[in-house]
Formats: sequence, structure tokens, C-alpha cells
Amino acid sequence: MTKINLLDWRTKRRELRKQRFTALMVLGALVGIAVFGLAYVVMSNALGTQNDRNNYLKQQIAEVDQKIKEIEELEKVKSNLLARMRVIEELQASRSATVHFFDEIVNTLPDGVTITVIKQSGAAVTVEGAAESNGRVSTYMKNLEASPWFEDPRLVVIKTSETGAARRSDFTLQVRNLTKPGDSPDTTVDGEEIEE
Repeated sequence: MTKINLLDWRTKRRELRKQRFTALMVLGALVGIAVFGLAYVVMSNALGTQNDRNNYLKQQIAEVDQKIKEIEELEKVKSNLLARMRVIEELQASRSATVHFFDEIVNTLPDGVTITVIKQSGAAVTVEGAAESNGRVSTYMKNLEASPWFEDPRLVVIKTSETGAARRSDFTLQVRNLTKPGDSPDTTVDGEEIEE
């Protein structure tokens, strides 16, 4: 027996095409969703990795900043210690200068002259005292001029008084640039006032 298809072959073909199109659309949508999901996962992982790296860098930067602060504090401590060492060295150097200063004051002092006050301010030394005569004051100034420790003695005030047969000259003189022989003028003895 012979079979006869009474359906329209074009309608059947249209139905098949519609089914294929729907299947392709569904497949395309599923592939699109899968690609989007995969891209989302990859981007999320990449973002998470980058955030971890950023956090690590921030942590390292904070540690380096802390170390920089510690180094700055150590630099301050170092500069303070160096300043203290310089002061100690200057004091050590001036220890012998003080002894030489007073030794030279005594060595230049002629007979008949008494010192009552010695004041020093920087490189200027003021000497006050009493002498038996003006000539003794002049001798004292010459001795100071000849000393390698003193320069430019200047007489500031001299007062002569007589008590009976005794004569007394009260004087004030200044000596400049007190230095150790062979040293620069900035090596001085710190200012002190000594009274007898």
C-alpha cells in the first residue's frame, strides 16, 4: 500500500526551522550566561587578588613608614649625642685652658699688685685690683701684653687714694682675645667671677 502524505511539506519545514531556532536561542542564551558567569568569576578572582596585593602593599608601606619614624627618632638621638660629645670635648679641651689662664694671671702679676675681681665674658676679661702705684699697674699691663695668653690690655679706670703715708691705686683693666697659644681665638675659658 502506498502512503500519501497529505500534510503540507512547507509547514513541516517551517516547524522544524522554528524548533531549531528556539533550540539555538536557548543554547545561545545558556552559552552567554555561562560565558558571563565565567567572566564574572575570573574578574572577581582578579579583583580579589588585586585587593589582596593592595592590602599587602598598604601593610608594607605602613611598616616602612614606622621604620622611617624610628630612623628619624634615632637620627635625633644621634644628633643629640653628637652635640653632647662636642660639648664634653670642648669642656675637656678647656680644662687645661682654665689652669693655664689662672697660672698666667699669677705669672704676669708684679709685686705690689693685688687682684680683687676677675670677670670673663666671651673673649673679654676684666681685671679689678689695687696697686701700690700707677707704675705697678703699667708694669702689669706690659706683662699681660708680653704673655702669649693675653692681647691688647686696656686700662679702663684708675683711682689713686692716699691713707696717711700709704698710697693706693685702684684699677680696672680689660684684656682681649684670651686664647691658648697656637689655637684659634674661639677657644676661650667660660666666664667666671672670682673675688678675694
